[in-house]
Amino acid sequence: MVTTITIDKAGRVVLPKPVREELQLRPGDSIELESAEDRVILRPARGHGRMYKKQGVWVYDSGSPLDEKVVQRTIRQIREERYRQNLGKLR
Repeated sequence: MVTTITIDKAGRVVLPKPVREELQLRPGDSIELESAEDRVILRPARGHGRMYKKQGVWVYDSGSPLDEKVVQRTIRQIREERYRQNLGKLR
């Protein structure tokens, strides 16, 4: 949905009802705001994690450190997947 909304004197905006319904937003819900270049991005603030772009790469910040075993298992899975993909290219 693309629409134009107006900022009032206090700097407030009203999200159109179809947007609120689609995103299941209710009075009192929190919304994250991200600004970059000439864009403003609003998204529902759910959970403790957040996504942001750092040096052109999307990063997920869970708010707490990941367990070393989880990190090692994830690295191993990604390496195995890349190995299988490259092996398929060699055949």
